[in-house]
Amino acid sequence: MLTLDGVDVMGERLADEVLDVVSRRPELTKISFLAHSVGGLAARYAIAKLYRHPDGVSDGNTKGTICGLEAINFITVATPHLGSRGNKQVPLLFGSLAMEKVACRVVHWIFRRTGKHLFLTDDEEGQPPLLQRMVEDHGDLYFISALRAFKRRVVYANADCDHIVGWRTSSIRRNTELPELAVSSSEKYPHIVHEEYSEEIDDEKCQDSMTDCNLDILEEKMVTGLRRVSWEKVDVSFQSSITSFAAHSIIQVKYAFMNDGADVIQHIIDHFQL
Repeated sequence: MLTLDGVDVMGERLADEVLDVVSRRPELTKISFLAHSVGGLAARYAIAKLYRHPDGVSDGNTKGTICGLEAINFITVATPHLGSRGNKQVPLLFGSLAMEKVACRVVHWIFRRTGKHLFLTDDEEGQPPLLQRMVEDHGDLYFISALRAFKRRVVYANADCDHIVGWRTSSIRRNTELPELAVSSSEKYPHIVHEEYSEEIDDEKCQDSMTDCNLDILEEKMVTGLRRVSWEKVDVSFQSSITSFAAHSIIQVKYAFMNDGADVIQHIIDHFQL
């Protein structure tokens, strides 16, 4: 399966596809990305490959473009931005430390390079895990500059019932930052239970956060790194749905007969900027 080849390989394939489309559609002026699950990580890698500095300037502050196009929306849905290693990031493992340790050791047998990337066990050529590298501009891959190029960045996260991707990793939060959830009062978006805007944090504050933290050091590096850009965060709950067991799929309405997530898709459409 192509999704098992690794986040980097998937990202490179996506970047090549985007370049091919752009080369055949010279009338295009804007670009947006919408990705589900590990596809969100592939999209982050792809935009790092596609990022172009404005007028050749590489100062890290001025917004660039994505393959020469104005970057508008970067949206991920149930994406494990902080990986899947330990700390209850994979609810299916029931928070069992023993099961999480075993998963780290055997995941590559099943999910190959992608599994290594998700569980942060890759150490190719002595480099830090790929997901850690993806929270800063690294070599000729401009991970943060590319994210910053977008007009808006949005994460949709399952607050519960997602047995594959945990709430923290998909919403880029620490445990202490998870909000108290209320029952949705919206008739239009009955499964949207919380929305917030997370402002970007400058490098000095990020460093202070790293110094003060007593959390898993790799996870903290990823949280603080990704907080260098602002995010819109939308929390979703299918707890009242009879198909809640499949929250990871129904949030994107993968199957027509399981369409409880239609309101989430409508929310994406209604807030999509052109």
